Amino acid sequence: MDNVKNTFSIKDLENLTGIKAHTIRIWEKRYNVLEPMRTDTNIRLYDLSSLQKLLNITLLNDYGYKISKISKLNPDRIPVLVNEIISEKSAKNHAISAFKMAMMNFDQHLFFATYNNLLSEKSFKEVFRDVFLPLIGEIGLLWQTDTITPAHEHFISYLIKQKLLINTEKYQIQPPTKDDTLYVLYLPENEIHELGLMYLNYELLSNGYRTIYLGETVPISSLKDLKKYFDNIVYVCYATVEPNKDEINNYIKEICTEVLDTTSQFWLIGRMTESVNVNNLNNKISIIKSLQEFAQKI
Repeated sequence: MDNVKNTFSIKDLENLTGIKAHTIRIWEKRYNVLEPMRTDTNIRLYDLSSLQKLLNITLLNDYGYKISKISKLNPDRIPVLVNEIISEKSAKNHAISAFKMAMMNFDQHLFFATYNNLLSEKSFKEVFRDVFLPLIGEIGLLWQTDTITPAHEHFISYLIKQKLLINTEKYQIQPPTKDDTLYVLYLPENEIHELGLMYLNYELLSNGYRTIYLGETVPISSLKDLKKYFDNIVYVCYATVEPNKDEINNYIKEICTEVLDTTSQFWLIGRMTESVNVNNLNNKISIIKSLQEFAQKI
């Protein structure tokens, strides 16, 4: 496993597990739950087995096990208790931890095993909303804090995309049952964060709507072209980083001027909605704050 990140700082562990570095130090000193390596300058470093153990300890702690009790358990007993909790209560937290481990190890087998286990109890829609969405949110933060590399993010995102495509195709091959409105889904120019948009397409298709999926970095001129062929269009734009906060309001104005007509609407979703001046909107513009709100709107 050359070039795979297999040692972590205490800050990395904090980012990956949600346990504060100060708490980790206390658990080490008082309960000896982890045994970090040390650099020549006495800085703590942790391996993948330490990360896995801390993720399991975190789950046990979340379900009421005191750290003083966990520290006295045989190390082999900890994953057994974790599995018992999963079978009795919720697989969500454990699944997110397992997907993180799959990402850190570039382990496709662990990803598929975890996914298939979830799918035996949940629908794909539940898996995406309850597990993949929180995971994607955490991955974004982990990337921003340099806990993971872009390679880790691309690896796990690609596998999630695979599952989205497989489940979307099941509905694409069926004729729409609600075809009075056409939903055109796209990312604006220079925007490449596609997972959220792909899920919106799945949500629409699974509810019987007709969609055209244009994908990444679509210029406004391409949206104008569709007006030649269709009426009653809802343009669905997912803006995570582009247009940026200084450009988003002008972008909406350009959409209103160049694209929208009497029969069309524009729906904007994504992080950049936080920078929209709602005082400049009209009744053809909808600002949607979350995937859950989108699902309710349709």
